[in-house]
Amino acid sequence: MNIDGVRNGIVLDHIKAGKSMMIYELLGLDKIDNCVAVIKNVSSVKYGKKDIIKIDEFIDLDYDILGYIDSNITVNRVKDGKLEKKLHMELPKNLKNVIKCINPRCITSIEQEIEHEYRLVDKENKIYRCIYCDAEHRVK
Repeated sequence: MNIDGVRNGIVLDHIKAGKSMMIYELLGLDKIDNCVAVIKNVSSVKYGKKDIIKIDEFIDLDYDILGYIDSNITVNRVKDGKLEKKLHMELPKNLKNVIKCINPRCITSIEQEIEHEYRLVDKENKIYRCIYCDAEHRVK
């Protein structure tokens, strides 16, 4: 299969295989007018299999979502067919409205307009805690 390169836009590379559609939905890529290519299960020497997302325009990305889903993702900005900038993701310290609290007694479960907020408490084990009720969430 041949997918053309991006002339001006963004390439999300080194996405853990199977995670690209989650990223597509969370970033709202279905709402942009330009071409978006989701390539799944690409062979990779380093990871075995990986996913790639190519976006034919420059858009604002939520780096916290990308880092949370997979801290190995690289964001490549391409201008005039050449790599302009490469960013490496990491686990964000705080997350807003990405994880929903599962504690039925949490204020976010009762009051619908309150944002779900989590903070990273253990980077090595990828553990987040709800700032309201302290419910634990482990990144898979």
